[in-house]
Amino acid sequence: MLGMRAQKAAFTPVILRARLVLSFRSYSTPVRAPRSKVWASADEAVKSVKSGDTLLCGGFGLAGVPDTLLAALVKRKDVGNLIAVSNNAGAGDNGLGKLFNAKQIDKIIASYPGGNKAFEAMYLNGEISLELCPQGSLVERIRAHAAGIPAFFSPTGASTAVEEGAIPMRYNEGGFAKGVQIPGVKKETRQFDGRKYVMETAISGDVAFIHAWKVDEVGNCVFRFAQNNFNTAMAKNAKLTIVEADEIVPVGSLDASSIHVPGIYVDRVVASTEPKRIEFVTLAPSGSPGESETLSPEKVAAAAQRHKIAKRAAKEIQDGFYVNLGIGMPTLVPEHLPEGVHVWLQSENGVLGMGPYPTKEQVDPDLINAGKETITLVPGASIFDSSESFAMIRGGHIDVAILGAMQVSQAGDIANFMIPGKLVKGIGGAMDLVSNPDKTKVIVVMEHCAKDGSPKILKQCTLPLTGATTVSQIITELAVFNVDRKDGVLELVELQEGATLEEVRAKTGCDFKVSRDLSRL
Repeated sequence: MLGMRAQKAAFTPVILRARLVLSFRSYSTPVRAPRSKVWASADEAVKSVKSGDTLLCGGFGLAGVPDTLLAALVKRKDVGNLIAVSNNAGAGDNGLGKLFNAKQIDKIIASYPGGNKAFEAMYLNGEISLELCPQGSLVERIRAHAAGIPAFFSPTGASTAVEEGAIPMRYNEGGFAKGVQIPGVKKETRQFDGRKYVMETAISGDVAFIHAWKVDEVGNCVFRFAQNNFNTAMAKNAKLTIVEADEIVPVGSLDASSIHVPGIYVDRVVASTEPKRIEFVTLAPSGSPGESETLSPEKVAAAAQRHKIAKRAAKEIQDGFYVNLGIGMPTLVPEHLPEGVHVWLQSENGVLGMGPYPTKEQVDPDLINAGKETITLVPGASIFDSSESFAMIRGGHIDVAILGAMQVSQAGDIANFMIPGKLVKGIGGAMDLVSNPDKTKVIVVMEHCAKDGSPKILKQCTLPLTGATTVSQIITELAVFNVDRKDGVLELVELQEGATLEEVRAKTGCDFKVSRDLSRL
């Protein structure tokens, strides 16, 4: 009996192993060709789009913009009253500019629409609705719906016009002077660990237009360089996702570990046929004679002043820092970094490790910065989507953010995105960049006075705020101020060469302390 039991005990595992093999094989996936999602043309693929749809349009500037799909949709004269969701509003007849010019859009939810002058005029004249949204909040609202999250709390926009709903969504016909037709929406706030957060609701799309580099026949997508931007989050969001691809490849051609958007999110794939465009081709100086235009004495003086400010700002950067530079004057700072100081430059469109401007031969339409200028990458650079980019920013992983401004208050409030009724460039990533000032030092570089001679450093900002009590340092052509954000006090710590204390007092619109160790640059 013992022997028999022993035999049975020894035999049992063999039977179990056999059953496991049989069970596995019975549930294996049959090897057969999967259904292709490739459509013959963009015209056919966009036939499901209808009036009133919410259209998510990928891209940043003109990089990664689905121009082939937009060109097909603009032919659909029966489609109108669209709600467009995009970081930008296109430029000229590129990107969403096609649909604006065709009067097919009634409202846009965007971060930085000001690059499209035609759109800006339409909004200020009361011809179109605008929901202005910080860039990081915009991409996170899109990502949230894709992940089944109806709302979330963010520090971005707290105590600003975004929280207060102070940015009109639509003016009456005739524009700003005729009053507001649709006001902005005041947002709910809540305190967490002593900080105020704004509740943002998810955005759901009916259709998403996406531009990718390589897409296989079942919809797996790979993006090239800065093509990624908003495309990843948008591709996962909509009821119908249509992708235009630079290259359509057979199933199995893509490395599974390199796929950015799995095919489960993609419904239709078409070939991209429109040429890639660049908004601002910016080249590295070649040093050849006659390369630069002859500048007037006024422009030479203005350029020298900007470099003077940027040179002082560069002293705040330490070796190994992760730094985000705003557009305009902040981009001059890297030229003045001390010898031996190497930094990682981050761009909110999804680049960490920006290098110099390219030569003519290096220009790549898929490599741009947040100012839509052409760039190169340094060794060790990385590329990611906009959601990842703003996780870095809001999370305080950036050491220093250097921004321009229209106004700064003595408490460190900053205003730099709009002049009501006159100028609507957009918020962009600025509100996110100043949303964690305890971890990311915010430095403002700007001229001390506006063009009309009025002070830009004030007791209180009169323009809509980008951030409240967020700025730690102000650098102008006259002086350097440190900001006590807790007590709302400015301290003059340095005078620029040629400036006097009396001049600084006369041109500053608030009181300030003078450092006992006041130095002159």
